[in-house]
Amino acid sequence: MFSKKQKLRKEYDALLLDLVTEVKNEWARQNAIQNMSFEFNEELYYRTKITEAKYVFLFREVKKRKISLH
Repeated sequence: MFSKKQKLRKEYDALLLDLVTEVKNEWARQNAIQNMSFEFNEELYYRTKITEAKYVFLFREVKKRKISLH
């Protein structure tokens, strides 16, 4: 009974880590585009902020679950 629960937990923890990495890369990409822009783009600014908020939320979930990359 516990092995199935642990297997599911490991599976979802791996999916969460993948999602955190994906969101972090998207945030970095949007930040780079925003920094290279000559003019202020309001839509890009808010999309970057939303992506940052997603990353922070997911990162807190990783910390709460005490997941490590090892």
